[in-house]
Amino acid sequence: QSLMGTHFVFKYGTAEQRQKYLVPAVKGEKIGTFALTEPNAGSDVGNITTMAERRGDHYVLRGTKTWVTSAPVADFLTVAAKTSAERGMKHIALFLVDRHAMPGITLGKKIEKMGVRASDTGEIILEDVRVPAENLLGGETGGIEKIGGILSEIRVMTAALALGLARAAYDAALKYSRERVAFGKPIGEHQAIGFKLADMLAALHGATLQTYHAAWSLDQGLPVTREAAMAKLVASEMANRVADEASRIFASYGFAMEYPVQRYFRDARFLLLGGGTSEILRVIISKDLEWRA
Repeated sequence: QSLMGTHFVFKYGTAEQRQKYLVPAVKGEKIGTFALTEPNAGSDVGNITTMAERRGDHYVLRGTKTWVTSAPVADFLTVAAKTSAERGMKHIALFLVDRHAMPGITLGKKIEKMGVRASDTGEIILEDVRVPAENLLGGETGGIEKIGGILSEIRVMTAALALGLARAAYDAALKYSRERVAFGKPIGEHQAIGFKLADMLAALHGATLQTYHAAWSLDQGLPVTREAAMAKLVASEMANRVADEASRIFASYGFAMEYPVQRYFRDARFLLLGGGTSEILRVIISKDLEWRA
């Protein structure tokens, strides 16, 4: 909400638009979201097919968006669409769409996820939605640069989420290893478990430093494309390893719904996807290596 839902309106919207959408969002009265991904366009943003056709004082939007966070409950959306059928990213633009005031918006299927179930996710179908020209956020071109900027922030945020999840999983495993007794002593005193906990803590601390550096760079206004990608890559993969090891320490109870580690294990999978997959992040990092300069 604080990033994807409101960022583009805050940065590129008019004073009237900020008053209409951001003030209620801050009060918790409205929910915003960002509609970018499509059935055939995820990491390949240039492959989106949602079109925005200019007709006088408005645009007509047509297309389908999927994996839209908060789709079933969103009041307004920032929609990425093309203003030209030309292949590539040049003509991607961003539009502020009011779900309740603009006819032609239909909710598609709700996506049932294995984790992060508290966040509804689904499809948005746009059928000849008339959007006022003043709801074009930042011009008919340059949308990909605007999206790229917020993706770095999202990656740092996702890395921070990974730290919190990993810390919770580690703390739960540590507590359980002190309480569970096997072969006459707490299982944490057995080397096999003690080494697991040591590796979990070391990985968590390393990812924490990387994430803090990326967040600091962001606050300083420094270029963070590479730093954000590295933080998200390291932290999300670390969180999955830590959640997996926590589940193993709990043994059979790690498979039981009554203990929290099963949720950490499921939710951690999302961290590998949101903000870019590990494979895409490695592509971004490899393109920004010093020897390429």
